[in-house]
Amino acid sequence: MMQENRTLTVVALGLSGIALLLAGAIAGFFYAYTSSVMRGLDAVAPAHAIVAMQGINAMVRNVVFAPAFFGTPIAATLAGAALLAAGRRAAGLAMLAGAASYLLGAFLPTFAINVPMNEALAIAAVPDDAAEAAKLWRTYSVDWTWWNTLRMGFSLLCLALVGLALFLAGRSTNRALRR
Repeated sequence: MMQENRTLTVVALGLSGIALLLAGAIAGFFYAYTSSVMRGLDAVAPAHAIVAMQGINAMVRNVVFAPAFFGTPIAATLAGAALLAAGRRAAGLAMLAGAASYLLGAFLPTFAINVPMNEALAIAAVPDDAAEAAKLWRTYSVDWTWWNTLRMGFSLLCLALVGLALFLAGRSTNRALRR
């Protein structure tokens, strides 16, 4: 029984480490867009920004992006369940709260808001008129960046909760080992 619990704890901590890495990667991804990518695109001619963002959106779904975007809630949920099963209640609940914050604040808005905006921009013809291009880009950029910043905030919250879960799991593991 004791060996089974130790094995479960090792699995839970391993999954927690994976969740931490994935949460950090996706939080950094959203942070980079809010802090630099969108600002950089806003600083160039709107017609160029539209073409650049169309290219970015066409390439973002790839094997480097997918593990962090899709894997974060999976790893955090599995880690939370394993932590609970290993008797690390506080850590498990913190991990599950991290998964929920990501799912509700980053994952769902991506599909409900940002992806539809990206799809609309993908089929938009770049206006020849500079004022029309500026209007199209400004409308897209302001709304898209706001929603991305929300995704960033919830991803950072997820990262903090996953980190807290690991901290709590480590504390309870250390107490168990001292006994």
